[in-house]
Amino acid sequence: MRRPVTLGLLTALGIFVADRLSKYAILEIVALPARGQISLLPFLDLTMVWNRGVSFGMLQADDMTGRLLLAGFAALVVCGLLIWLYRNTQLLVSVALGGIIGGAVGNLYDRLAWGAVADFVDLHILDYHWYVFNLADAAITLGVAALIIDSFRGSPAKD
Repeated sequence: MRRPVTLGLLTALGIFVADRLSKYAILEIVALPARGQISLLPFLDLTMVWNRGVSFGMLQADDMTGRLLLAGFAALVVCGLLIWLYRNTQLLVSVALGGIIGGAVGNLYDRLAWGAVADFVDLHILDYHWYVFNLADAAITLGVAALIIDSFRGSPAKD
């Protein structure tokens, strides 16, 4: 297997494992669902939110059909990203795709296991709170940002 593909797959696996471990710690060890919220720093709380929709809570899926449709869509996106990864030859793009794939699979796992995605990182400044998110969401966001940055670099010269 080519090096960029391997790096992308290892990134995806690493993100997935880190996401699962973080959610296990939050749900089982910290028991955040029972506690609701824990203040850590003046700008950071752990706040339990079960997101039944997609990004930023849009398209809430409260019934089984909606959850299965969202899960199916996520699985199709992951398949498309895997095809992109296998065709890609650039290291930055491979890591970015791996982050997106690992995050998407982490959130897909939640949706299939619990019917919703476990979000718990609550960043805020005074009374302004950003959307509550998790490690998978952060990996997806950073992966997309890296792809956008890479798109401004232009295509490598061909010999």
